[in-house]
Amino acid sequence: MFHLGVFAVRGGPWEGPVSWRKPTTFGVSFGLTLMTITWVTSYLPIGARTRILLLGVFAADCVVEVAAITGQTWRHVPSHFNMETPGNRAVSILLACGGGVLIAVLVTFAVAAFRGDPGTAPSMRLALRAGFVTMLIGLASGAAMIARGVSLVNAGHQQLAYQLGGFLKPVHAVSLHGVLVLPGLAWLLSHRSWSEARRNRAVALASAGYGIAIAVALVVSLVPASWPRW
Repeated sequence: MFHLGVFAVRGGPWEGPVSWRKPTTFGVSFGLTLMTITWVTSYLPIGARTRILLLGVFAADCVVEVAAITGQTWRHVPSHFNMETPGNRAVSILLACGGGVLIAVLVTFAVAAFRGDPGTAPSMRLALRAGFVTMLIGLASGAAMIARGVSLVNAGHQQLAYQLGGFLKPVHAVSLHGVLVLPGLAWLLSHRSWSEARRNRAVALASAGYGIAIAVALVVSLVPASWPRW
């Protein structure tokens, strides 16, 4: 949120490959995701030491990703797909490698979610599974954007990579946070006097609704006019 204040005071672009939007939205998103994953993994059938280790790696990676993006913004150069100098190339590679670490950790947690903990209420187990599915969609869309941007850069189209690299950003943004929304709903319902069967139906309905929202975001993502510049 600090960079939102910087934007308000200093002005400057909010959209495009160099903008105050990037450190703001990435900072908020990574922070929210880190808090979410820390919470939801407490429901997973995974050893305490393994969970702490994975969360530590995840937290460190989140800090590195946000710091790299923020640093590039203050240098007034693009962070993603920027291969124009050796230093910028190193940052872009660092961001891509960091994304790989994020995927590895979150896939590990997703596998644990599908194993399920018999001691966890069925409605929460369903919410965790559906939430991690939406997150995996978010990770896949992020990987697809990185792959497209890198392929454009390698083909000699640096500026086109900035323009088209974020083509799946709407679906990426929506799908990443289902892992907070759906377990959050299950937690809220656990404090109501509903039967577990009714809570389970409500979570299933919400999961279907979230899936529709992701589908709509995908359609929006595939409309060229909506493609944001990174």
